[in-house]
Amino acid sequence: MDESTQRKLNKELYEALMKETQKSGYFGSSGGGCQGNAKESASVADHALMRNKRGEMPIFRAARYGKTDMYDFLDAEMRRTIKNDEELKSSHFRDDKSSILHISILTEHYDLALKIVSHYDYLMDERDGDGMTALQLLALNPTAFTAGGTKHGSLKKFICSLIGTCCTVPLWEQMKKYETVAQLAKFLIERDSSWELTESALDKSMLKTHRYGKTSVSSLNGQTSMNEKEKTVVDIAETPLFLATKSGCTEIVKGILEMYPQAVEHVDDEGRNILHVAIKYRQIQIFDMVEKMETPMMRLIRKIDNEGNSILHMVGEKAAEVGYEDMRSPALVLQEDLLLFERIKKISKAHFTKHYNSKALTPEKFFATNNAQHRIEAKEWMKGTAENCSIVAVLIATVAFAAAYTVPGGPNQETGYPILQNQPFFFLFTMTDVLSLAFALTSVIMFLNILTSPFRFKDFQQSLPQKLLLGVTLLILSVSMMMVAFAATVILLIRNEAKWTRVALYSVAFFPVIIFAFSYLPLYVSLVKTFTNSLKKIAYVVPRCDSSDREREEAEIMSNLAKTSTYPPEPLKVPQTSGSFV
Repeated sequence: MDESTQRKLNKELYEALMKETQKSGYFGSSGGGCQGNAKESASVADHALMRNKRGEMPIFRAARYGKTDMYDFLDAEMRRTIKNDEELKSSHFRDDKSSILHISILTEHYDLALKIVSHYDYLMDERDGDGMTALQLLALNPTAFTAGGTKHGSLKKFICSLIGTCCTVPLWEQMKKYETVAQLAKFLIERDSSWELTESALDKSMLKTHRYGKTSVSSLNGQTSMNEKEKTVVDIAETPLFLATKSGCTEIVKGILEMYPQAVEHVDDEGRNILHVAIKYRQIQIFDMVEKMETPMMRLIRKIDNEGNSILHMVGEKAAEVGYEDMRSPALVLQEDLLLFERIKKISKAHFTKHYNSKALTPEKFFATNNAQHRIEAKEWMKGTAENCSIVAVLIATVAFAAAYTVPGGPNQETGYPILQNQPFFFLFTMTDVLSLAFALTSVIMFLNILTSPFRFKDFQQSLPQKLLLGVTLLILSVSMMMVAFAATVILLIRNEAKWTRVALYSVAFFPVIIFAFSYLPLYVSLVKTFTNSLKKIAYVVPRCDSSDREREEAEIMSNLAKTSTYPPEPLKVPQTSGSFV
């Protein structure tokens, strides 16, 4: 650092400290009007070691606001001034035990946090007043990894490296931020060993397929409540792996499992492994990641927690703090949970589907009990949606039916046939009017079918969403056909007008259709996912075999039979006996 830069930082720090001093003695007394560079430097040296009412030193404030140059200056100044290592370490903390590393991560100044942890690695294991380490705080912030995200490819990375710091573009800044936080996470994960304090998920689970006898929570895990080993087990809120799983921080989970693959089999203080937590908090992307680990997966699916819950039970125990407010309809949320239940059931062992937990409930009964209120809300939403759509469909059918008897141009008074029947747009009017009426009446039938449904859990999985999808689709088509019929009618009446008039009429006629379609688009997209899932099931059930594969399999079978069989067959050998049968 050159002399001019140091003098500038001295002046900035001095002015900042003077302002803080005037705020009700924030840093204590100022020491009285120092002037000149020498006095400023002396005042800086005095004030750099002082604390405010929260126990923060100036270096802590610099880390909090991401002032990298000021932090470097204060860090060098304090290293030069403070000779005692313990006193230097204490300068990195405030009264609530938060360190400069904690505050830089909380304020998302990750480049400064990486610099701090590189110089003072002992700060990685330090805990704040809430018992949180730096890695745990980072694991609670999954949005830090979506700034640049893993979506940008190698081309953008190359462009970013070429541009460097020559120009400031928000996209490149976000990408650099992502790269920095990824480096920080990797640095912390490589030196983190907190997962070792948790218990390994050895197969201590006791399967129970009946509801008789006593169910001991401690016996399910083979441990006593006052076990000495249990005293050292880290609480779920203190384990970075489970914190990252709960918050959906995929990068942290992936980094820990790549660095320490054995950590996937460890459990929290409630006996839950990573699959239990991922399912409960609906972090399906983390579940997919663990599912690819075939060997540990065979053991993880058999694990039962302290309450006797298998991973299939956890589908019915959705966490309240999922990290976001779900704005979807209750019926679609319930459908998603039912599809997840079916998916977990497929990978679970058959006997685990009948397993009873400590409340004497099987997974299906546990799901039904916990989602009883959710089912009522989904039922009310489905009935309300079907009733409102059926009213609109009946109204459209009424208009389309009436339009069939009031044809454009009117009938010929002598023959009774429409005057404009030979016009091309008259045929378009007739077709679209008939289609609008047919689509509207068919959608009414679908909505009435929904209203008369028993609304069972299995109905919400496929039947009801598919009926609603079909009904909404027919309703949108009915509205579209009615608008086409209206446009054709107007064009028949003003067919001699200019071309721009027709274009304007087309646009105005289809404007309600566009608004109607866009208003139902989110619901429609969610319903289409249901139809896609049904198609996948059909494709899975229908056997697919290529003709060449079939011929090859038949040739292999015939060759194996030729090797193992003899022709002509050997005569049957009957054992000779010397005595007679009694």
